[in-house]
Amino acid sequence: MTTAQAIKRWNQFAESFTENYDEQGDLHHQVLLNPAIFSLIEEVEGRNFLDAGCGEGYLSRMLAQKGAIVTAVDYSQKMLEIARDRTQNEKNIQYRYGNCENLDFLIKEVFDCIIANMVLQDLENYKAAIREMYRLLKPNGIFIFSILHPCFVTPNSGWIRNEQLDQQFWKVQRYFYEGVYDQKLPLDADEKIVFYHRTLTSYMKAIIQAGFKVEEVIEPMPSKEMLSRYPQFKEDLHCADFIVFKLRK
Repeated sequence: MTTAQAIKRWNQFAESFTENYDEQGDLHHQVLLNPAIFSLIEEVEGRNFLDAGCGEGYLSRMLAQKGAIVTAVDYSQKMLEIARDRTQNEKNIQYRYGNCENLDFLIKEVFDCIIANMVLQDLENYKAAIREMYRLLKPNGIFIFSILHPCFVTPNSGWIRNEQLDQQFWKVQRYFYEGVYDQKLPLDADEKIVFYHRTLTSYMKAIIQAGFKVEEVIEPMPSKEMLSRYPQFKEDLHCADFIVFKLRK
């Protein structure tokens, strides 16, 4: 499946996918991803940020509220419509249509920080996207990206319940398969949102070949505070759903 076909599906399901988002995204963003991402960000106020694959724009708004100057791009026109509708008072956000595989309308070395939050797994040519982020960063700039953890979230992965032992086990299958696969969402649709699975080795090779230095890696787990508020996230103490990288140019 090409990126163009994936874009068509994201446009089709943008409203249903984001209907439960608030100003901190959905619960997985709030409990797991946002704390990890913001722990890796350095200076914000007055800095130029690229929200690469901004979706409905929640992260752009959070950054702008902290004083960042934000350029937000997405390859789904429908997502950008939703983002603009939900961004009422933020003057420091500029939304642009663009595919992170090729953002040639942006000049090189203009951003202090680039964040791609759950984006690279949606792109057919993730290597080109990583190279683009390197091109767009200022020297010594940082690139933070989050993805589904490729070691655990694989095609056909999921929970298995063992009634006799009264335990759940996470099943991992087809880890070494690299390519597109359908998600379960939307449940009632014949065409699903798709992800592109790659091994951790492939991601690491692409990072190194682009010229980045890996500074930090986080496999987010819920804090005690978040577990007290959202006990359903106890499952996330067994294995990581996501992995977050901080890279330096």
